[in-house]
Amino acid sequence: MKKVLVIGAGKSGVAAAKLARRLDNDVILTESKAASQFENLISELTAIGIDCQFGENKLNLLEDSELIITSPGVPPDAEILLSASKQNIEIISELEYASQFLQNPIIAITGTNGKTTTTSLIEFILNNSGKKAIACGNIGLPMSELVDNVEKSTILVVESSSYQLDRIKNFKPDVALILNITPDHLKYHGTMEAYVESKWKITLNQNENNLLILNRDDEILWKNILGTNAKIAFVSMSSVDRGIYTRDGIILINAADKEEVLMPVADLGLPGIHNAYNSMAAALAVRAFELSNEDIRDGLSKFKGVEHRLEFVRSINGIDFVNDSKATNVNATWYALQAYKEPIIWIAGGRADDNNYSVLDGVVESNVKSIILLGEESDNIFNHFCTSKRCIKVKDLNEAVAVAMEEAGNGDKVVFTPSCKSFDMFMNFEHRGEVFKKIVSQI
Repeated sequence: MKKVLVIGAGKSGVAAAKLARRLDNDVILTESKAASQFENLISELTAIGIDCQFGENKLNLLEDSELIITSPGVPPDAEILLSASKQNIEIISELEYASQFLQNPIIAITGTNGKTTTTSLIEFILNNSGKKAIACGNIGLPMSELVDNVEKSTILVVESSSYQLDRIKNFKPDVALILNITPDHLKYHGTMEAYVESKWKITLNQNENNLLILNRDDEILWKNILGTNAKIAFVSMSSVDRGIYTRDGIILINAADKEEVLMPVADLGLPGIHNAYNSMAAALAVRAFELSNEDIRDGLSKFKGVEHRLEFVRSINGIDFVNDSKATNVNATWYALQAYKEPIIWIAGGRADDNNYSVLDGVVESNVKSIILLGEESDNIFNHFCTSKRCIKVKDLNEAVAVAMEEAGNGDKVVFTPSCKSFDMFMNFEHRGEVFKKIVSQI
């Protein structure tokens, strides 16, 4: 019996702890938050023999520990992780732990933006074509919940965050995608170089029989090619030797030196250039599993998006309300603001992560009518844009929606794309998006 210490009582931490206990290990789950927030969970875990320690990640828990499974939210400079490293205790992510016990084909997706949409899109295309696929990882189910609960032929479509990839050792996807890299999570990783390296770990264990899909047009990604043993295919808006690209509004695939027509860009189910990239990357990924172009076209045209990402909420007096709460950085917001031709009332704000709003200057100038600001970052956004656009600061999301109704006219779009993290006012971006949708639904 091995002593396993799981740090963090989030979804992935709890799943890892349960899996380790099912595998007959001595398991301790530690969480720095107060036990009062987890009363039902503590009862559930204690009943199956998992020791729960809440309120503080005590260093004495490292005694006799042979393995540490750390949750994505635990920073690498946490004292317990630094102390474990000094003691040479193995530290891995839940993604790494679960993958040891799964023999399924794996498609893994990472990138600063577009991971959830692309993961969901790949899952949809595969299932729509008759194959079995499950989205998991940073979306939906933690991989640990699938161990012994999924057929070996089911394709696992794994959204992989930089936090999860940072602690892998043997995780090996059959197909890996790096969609893009822009500055994000730098408080966690410390430097841009460390953040890039964490993304590239997705291909760490791939070989010549595996496929790595890269965005050829992403400047930072292309300047930081770190090497791989996998076959490479590219996604681009210009012709590439191997991969998928567009010409005159048509998506084409270059396979074995033969150019194949896939479909018109206009027929994609998702709007915006960012979703064209996501859709093309998904098409390449599923082709590795022998899907026909007809099946790919059908899936790409039918898929209408994921919750909290350019999610249409409702139309009121000719004004469309769009929930893009998942836009937690400026690059995600850039994609949202350029996705529509109609004038935009932009609702923004939250907790920043060294945001550079100059990235948005061009698209705000051309597409945005007025900006409504809330949260910790409202002053900074106001100061950046107030000389060129009408900017209004509000106290909360209720007031933001009310002011947006006043600002918008028939044919305009109110787009809630915060460009910031949610933690100043909400539990997470999902909670933030749900609140926005509830407010809009009650107008």
